[in-house]
Amino acid sequence: MKNVFSFLKPYKLPIVLAYTMMLIELGIELLLPLFLGLMIDQGVLNEDIQNIVMWGSIMIGLAFVALVAGIFNSFYSSHVSFAFGYDIRQKLFSRIQYFSFKSLSNYPTSGLVTRFTNDIRQIQNMVFMGLRIMAKAPLQVIGGVIMAFIVNARLAMIFLITVPLLILFLFLVMKAASKMFAKVQENVDNVNRVMQENLAGMRLIKAFSRRNYEENRFTEANESLADSTKTTFRFVESSMPVLLFIMNLSLIFIIWFGNAQSIAGNAAVGEVVSIVNYALRVSMAISMFSFIIMVLSRTKASAERVDEVLSLEKEADSEENRASSRLKIEHGEVEYRNVYFQYPASDEMILKNISFKLNPGGTMAIIGATGSGKTSLFQLMPRLYEPKKGEVIIDGHPASAYAFAELRNNIGYVPQTPLLFTGTIRDNIAWGKDTATDDEIIQAAKDAQIHDTIMSLPQQYETKVGQKGVNLSGGQKQRISIARALVRKPKFLMLDDSTSALDLATEAKLLAAIEKYNCTMLLITQKVSTAITADSILLMDEGEILSIGTHETLIESSELYQKIVESQFGKEHAHVQ
Repeated sequence: MKNVFSFLKPYKLPIVLAYTMMLIELGIELLLPLFLGLMIDQGVLNEDIQNIVMWGSIMIGLAFVALVAGIFNSFYSSHVSFAFGYDIRQKLFSRIQYFSFKSLSNYPTSGLVTRFTNDIRQIQNMVFMGLRIMAKAPLQVIGGVIMAFIVNARLAMIFLITVPLLILFLFLVMKAASKMFAKVQENVDNVNRVMQENLAGMRLIKAFSRRNYEENRFTEANESLADSTKTTFRFVESSMPVLLFIMNLSLIFIIWFGNAQSIAGNAAVGEVVSIVNYALRVSMAISMFSFIIMVLSRTKASAERVDEVLSLEKEADSEENRASSRLKIEHGEVEYRNVYFQYPASDEMILKNISFKLNPGGTMAIIGATGSGKTSLFQLMPRLYEPKKGEVIIDGHPASAYAFAELRNNIGYVPQTPLLFTGTIRDNIAWGKDTATDDEIIQAAKDAQIHDTIMSLPQQYETKVGQKGVNLSGGQKQRISIARALVRKPKFLMLDDSTSALDLATEAKLLAAIEKYNCTMLLITQKVSTAITADSILLMDEGEILSIGTHETLIESSELYQKIVESQFGKEHAHVQ
């Protein structure tokens, strides 16, 4: 948790001021029962109005000072907690941007969202409470006991028995509650995951009429959260009656014993009243311990989850530092040399002995059955994942020799499922290049065969795109995604089945327009008509390369390729044209 609470360092001054105000408020609260006892003994019992007015005025003045100190303490506490939350949220988002795909696979989206919302809010609340009452409550117990001994040591002896017993009891409660709150946060993750999957897949759920199934799935997750939360809060709250029972017994003993001592002349009435007041304050402070324990237990679980993500900083930075080379990509040549790959936490080898070379400006179509490893092959080039064995060579140098920024800024990558961000169409295309001019954006849209469609919209390039492009068709989203890649003028263009929703005529215009970019293009496709246009075709199956060649050579030498052609064009076309 050190990473998390290190974000408090910039706020040392307001933290000191907050604690100073708290100590002033606490000191006054500890003096007031003493002055009340003196006012009773010196003024009320002796019917001395002057003493009553004097002590009363002092107590009113001190109470006002305590009020002002409390207001300032709340001001500084809230300032520190909100600024701390802002900083840690910014750092957490920045850290996620440097995640490797390996790290991302270890953290589901729902878990990361929970860390940004519930976990950070919980830590913020703890920081505020820590500056406001968490330190004050135990100090009030200690100070109240000390002041009680100063007033009358014989009456205060009861505190030596009750306070240590209560502290031990609370420690055991906190230890157990910490594990229970960790389970609660896991169940929150699960509810968020089910919610996100349902919101993202609402159309599919309706199309398959799976509403009842999804409702049952959410109910199960929600009930698990409710049960764990209920059990945890019941456990923590059950400590309150135990605390109050013990403190009330102490209070009854003080009143009984104080009365006996007063009658015997061993204690003044004012002293008994002061001790009772201190007992009430100690009781009130200890009664807050169950709430403090609950906050600390939840915060411990949340801080560990946030710290788990922040601790990945060194791993990501070390990768960046290893690739601090000044090498530049100039030509656009790519070679896969004896590459093997498997996903993290998986024993299955997805790619096996992949070797091919594509010259600058060349085009290679990659074709194969679903699950043959085509997309996995793509993800190695921009180093989204690292090969298990072998190397990806760019312009004669290993891809790992280039800085991430240099490597990825020279790649225009269009994923299998196009992703658009909330904003305008212009924003989504310019997302590929921060410095893109209007002319560059329009030209990229024209080459992606989406310009005319954009111009037919009421607001044209300023048309708002819904989350993930929900207000656009599949083909429109694909073409905007391709425009976003083209606006970069990349050395490498990687299209992962990114023309699947386009008709043949539009696709042909698109591929013809791409030729003028003079980039090296790798194209995953299921369409033989698209593969034919490439300089070479790479045929994959079960993570291995079966054949590499042109359409003519493959249709002559590869039985699998013949079957693919036959399935799309008929048996009469499954031979050399």
